[in-house]
Amino acid sequence: MANDTSNWRARLGMHGFRARGSSLRGIGAAAARVAMLAATLSLGACGAFNTAGNGGASDDLAVAAPVDPVQTQALPAPQGATQIGTGPVKVALILPLTQGTAPSSVGTSLRNAADLALSEAGNTDITLLVKDDQSTPAGAQAAAQAAVADGADLIIGPLYSPNVRAAAGITTAAKKPMIAFSTDASVAQPGVYLLSFLVETYVDRIVDYAMSQGKRSFAALIPDNDYGRIAAAEFQQVAARRGVRVMEIDHYQPQTMNAAVQKIAALGNQIDALFIADQASAMPAMARALTANNLNSHKLQILGTGLWNDPRVLSLPALQGAWFAAPDNTGFNAFAARYRAKYGSDPTRIATLSYDAVSLAVALAHRPGPDRFSTAILTNRAGFNGADGVFRFQPNGLNDRGLAIMKIDNGMAAQVSPAPHVLTASST
Repeated sequence: MANDTSNWRARLGMHGFRARGSSLRGIGAAAARVAMLAATLSLGACGAFNTAGNGGASDDLAVAAPVDPVQTQALPAPQGATQIGTGPVKVALILPLTQGTAPSSVGTSLRNAADLALSEAGNTDITLLVKDDQSTPAGAQAAAQAAVADGADLIIGPLYSPNVRAAAGITTAAKKPMIAFSTDASVAQPGVYLLSFLVETYVDRIVDYAMSQGKRSFAALIPDNDYGRIAAAEFQQVAARRGVRVMEIDHYQPQTMNAAVQKIAALGNQIDALFIADQASAMPAMARALTANNLNSHKLQILGTGLWNDPRVLSLPALQGAWFAAPDNTGFNAFAARYRAKYGSDPTRIATLSYDAVSLAVALAHRPGPDRFSTAILTNRAGFNGADGVFRFQPNGLNDRGLAIMKIDNGMAAQVSPAPHVLTASST
């Protein structure tokens, strides 16, 4: 294990980031896993998504990338320690550990995932300074101020978009990079990087795949909410970039859903693909409307986002044969098992974000000199291979991710196109 780590440090010091190498299977040693991370960031995965404790920012958790769910249990209260590790490089971890006076299950799971990343790395060069933002913007601002005062070189978190915005005012002024977990693209900026799964990446991937399968004429059904508006804007942009013909885009509220579906059905054979940008909870009603209007994937290809990787959607007869973009589940299964073994409960779905961010910080902390968390390093175009696949940060704070394409088949999500292992210049 020592040899693996020392050899890696020598390579990194001479060459910086290298092209992606082999996966970590078979390496075994935690130090070797962290060593490989800096060049390739091969990590574990995460567990079931849990909407509890959204702190008033429902967009952030609702848009997180779902995977095959696991049974969730009540999480233990946050541990009392305010720091993890004893390394010389200080990294702040700003999490919603409490809501009001109550412990937050989401915050606890994110903290546990960070602790797991550090414990699996063995001896590391970082100390995690754990800060509770109390699920509020004011708390996040205070936590960011404390992190900067404590000498943190990198800030990981917060989770909710108002809290990211509040904390970013402090961290950007102090020229300290932040890796945040919000799915609200509007909070991204240079120096504030979003590790989350963004709606835009889902939309780009599914449209590209549909085109690769010969689909050329699209329509879209878009819910009249924040999620839908983001998805619609990206759908129109990617359609324009790719030269897709868009015949109809209908926005609807729950009471106008059936009327919107009727308008799509009236297009007949003028379209060969229908993109539906709604969340799992709304899809049973949508499925009923599709059935009533004789629309299914035998007549035209139905397309969706990763939010459909949910039993409530996979079981719907009207959506059998539909395609959606989602992260690969392989890493998730491994991480969930390790998390259960250590903490006796299942992680929240978004625990992967904390695990990946801390693992990246551990790896980059090995770099000599003050540029270990610099813009050039964090926005390396080769990217990193994290728990749910390959990703990279863009200079504007957004990210690109490699996603698989899944097909709903007999109540299951079957992969029909694997996630890319390498992001090309044009990857989104």
